[in-house]
Amino acid sequence: MTREEALEILFEYTKSESLRKHSFAVESCMIHYAEKFGENVEEYSITGLLHDFDYEIYPKAPDHPLKGSEILRSKGVDEKIIRAILGHAPYTGVPRDTLMAKTLFACDELAGLITAVAFVRPNKTIDEVEVKSVLKKMKDKAFARQVNRDDIIQSANELGISLEEHIKNCIDAMSKRKDLLGL
Repeated sequence: MTREEALEILFEYTKSESLRKHSFAVESCMIHYAEKFGENVEEYSITGLLHDFDYEIYPKAPDHPLKGSEILRSKGVDEKIIRAILGHAPYTGVPRDTLMAKTLFACDELAGLITAVAFVRPNKTIDEVEVKSVLKKMKDKAFARQVNRDDIIQSANELGISLEEHIKNCIDAMSKRKDLLGL
């Protein structure tokens, strides 16, 4: 599968501009890590793009991403990508047994939090987001309530990097594509 084919799937099933931007944000972080780890950039890109493609039609667990995985299989998506997508939702019970699966889990919640932090900055831009501001907002449980802080901490540990380094990596990755992300 190519990135273009993944985009076709994303745009077919995801109509919300904010959810598409979230997919692009996660993709940005995934690409950063693929390059850092010497992994297949296109696989990581596709995984980031498609991880929530089914969320609008199946917003409740466990339908998302279980039913979405069936759609992806019918479209010929590689099983390695599907397993990583299934693993990003801890309730599926699918282990994150590949570096790509661990990376997706690590990037999903954090990309959402970084986006939320950017939107409360004076100019609503990622250029104003610093690691310390993300860490501060992580402590504020009322801020971006839907973001699972425990998953962010656990996922950095699974990747074997410090939380601070992980946040910086994702800020840097998203900054490179800030126009696409609306940040």
